[in-house]
Amino acid sequence: MSYPAPQHNLWQTFIDKLSCDIPRESFHTWFRPIRFIKIDGKEITVQIPSQFYYDWIEEHYSSQISSALCETFGDGFTINYSIILGDKMKNTLFPFREDKKISSGPPKATREASLNPRYTFENFIEGECNNFAKAAALAVSEAPGKTRFNPLVIYGGVGLGKTHLIQAIGDFALKHQTIRKALYVSSEKFTIDFITSVKENKTTDFSSLYRSTDLLLVDDVQFFEGKERTQMEFFYTFNTLYQAGKQLVLSLDRPPSELFDMEARLLSRFKWGLITDIQPPDLETRVAILQRRSEEDNIQLSPDIIDYLAKNITSNVRELEGALIKLLAHASITGTDITLAVAQKVLRDIIGRRPKKVSIELIQETVARLTGVPPDIQCSDSRKKEIAYARQLSIYLCNNLTNMTLKLIGAHFGNRDHTTVLHSIDKIKKAMFKDPEFAIKIRELIKQLES
Repeated sequence: MSYPAPQHNLWQTFIDKLSCDIPRESFHTWFRPIRFIKIDGKEITVQIPSQFYYDWIEEHYSSQISSALCETFGDGFTINYSIILGDKMKNTLFPFREDKKISSGPPKATREASLNPRYTFENFIEGECNNFAKAAALAVSEAPGKTRFNPLVIYGGVGLGKTHLIQAIGDFALKHQTIRKALYVSSEKFTIDFITSVKENKTTDFSSLYRSTDLLLVDDVQFFEGKERTQMEFFYTFNTLYQAGKQLVLSLDRPPSELFDMEARLLSRFKWGLITDIQPPDLETRVAILQRRSEEDNIQLSPDIIDYLAKNITSNVRELEGALIKLLAHASITGTDITLAVAQKVLRDIIGRRPKKVSIELIQETVARLTGVPPDIQCSDSRKKEIAYARQLSIYLCNNLTNMTLKLIGAHFGNRDHTTVLHSIDKIKKAMFKDPEFAIKIRELIKQLES
């Protein structure tokens, strides 16, 4: 199919802008199959594989599409979606529903402009990996600025639900009117806004925006590392809000103690409140996430498919949901049912390249070489300091590197109960928090075991 080069160039620019705002896996799944047809006046016509594609795009990406349209084409442009049926095109989507067109233009000035409406406590799947963080988040949302959890700092790896949880705080607080105004912002946007305000001599407007809210939610604060002026501005913003009794909630990809290029006075303020973490989801939580997501999308998945996904995709929630999205997209395009064989074939590029999980025996033997405490002694009832340390380290590594539940881990270490296993994990976490060099050694050990 041919179309004028200028139109094609504009469309490619639009696609490039869109790819910057949407996760790579999701972008390739939902936007690569779209075929550009033409631009007629301010109406853009494209083809998509199915009704399911339109439903998903309209629900999840309409704001990103609207923003990219405005940046590329200007105000007033709309996209008409048509379904591909063999060599024919069926105009059954946007063209006959004017209210459903995705149009270019600035987003409405509502709380949804900064908070994702899907990120609520109701949609957050709770498990042993995140229950304490959720409880703390709920306490803060019920009484912002009035608890000892100010600031609330939540840290954890990529795709574990930090963004979901901190936005849920804002959602709950606004719905239940425990505050009048909330502001969610990524650290990158905070930095860009600050730089722009300096260039345009609008620092007063910047300060007014960020220091007039009742609840400030800042995502991925580690992005501030090495940015001295941004750190200084955030320090003053933090102080102003804190002294006024306003609530601050921050997320990080690692403990504050591991932010080595951050001002000491800023780090000290992170410790004024509560610092808690989110761990990778255990098997039960992964199953619950898949069940919930498939219910939300009205898709029936058999228990063997859910079990296959939950056991083979273990690192984070985002990758788990990405695999589910890929399955749903495949079923929509091909019109076939999702069976275990289909799942294994479609996801072979994701699951096939994943490293095998580390065995508990390897962990115990590795810890034995490092500490001199044999595996059988690690499982004994001895409370000697060096033996307890070796046991705690092995348990911590098992929790991070295996699919086993806390109950199963406890069974491998002398039938210890759930509370004792949690205590061991917490001891190592605290040691890592207090000693950055020890934390680095543990992370290097984990990488060695994984390889």
